[in-house]
Amino acid sequence: MRAARVWLFDLDDTLHDASHASMGELHVSMGQYIEQHLRLTKAESDALRRTYWLRYGATLLGLIRHHGVKAAHFLHHTHALPGLEERVRGHLGDLAALARLPGRKFILTNAPAAYAARVLGTLGIGHLFDDVLAIEDMQMFGQLRPKPDARMLRWVAARLRVRPTRCVLVEDTLVHQKAARSIGMRTVWMQRWLPRHAGARRRPAGRPAYVDRRIRALRALHARG
Repeated sequence: MRAARVWLFDLDDTLHDASHASMGELHVSMGQYIEQHLRLTKAESDALRRTYWLRYGATLLGLIRHHGVKAAHFLHHTHALPGLEERVRGHLGDLAALARLPGRKFILTNAPAAYAARVLGTLGIGHLFDDVLAIEDMQMFGQLRPKPDARMLRWVAARLRVRPTRCVLVEDTLVHQKAARSIGMRTVWMQRWLPRHAGARRRPAGRPAYVDRRIRALRALHARG
């Protein structure tokens, strides 16, 4: 695994406890945005969000495609998140292991760049990464293509001038890992923070075939294999 030398790290619920820091607030702010700009009730907004999440992998893509919502406007208003820095918390052992991990390291997140910068700054680990690839960077032919779009993942590898087989995606979200494995990337399922919202996203028993390793601590990335 370490021979790949190019690490692609998700941010939320992979490097920090997003369920504590932001997920609840994001759920509210996204719902309010849809209710206000599409003039829907809360129930209608919740149903629409779920539909677009299941169909496109991201609510924003459905809003852009079917309602003409501007991505920058949506991301700015939904990710303001007052007091975010006070709620961000990571695991000291994970952060120390990340600092010792050899190879090139990148953040690959469906969150906006401003949000990622706030989280990384609070954790004090921004300097450990060669670059941050946020949702604004995931554009192909003028269209947003965030995770789990396999074409975008292939484009990321090309941008980094490395074959997909030399990349390792460290993620908490299985559908993203499935897409990464389909183009030859190695996959690591990070589970430290996952149980905190297992009621909304239950973990399947065992390890799916497209997941190379399942870990609960980043120090496991130092192990050979």
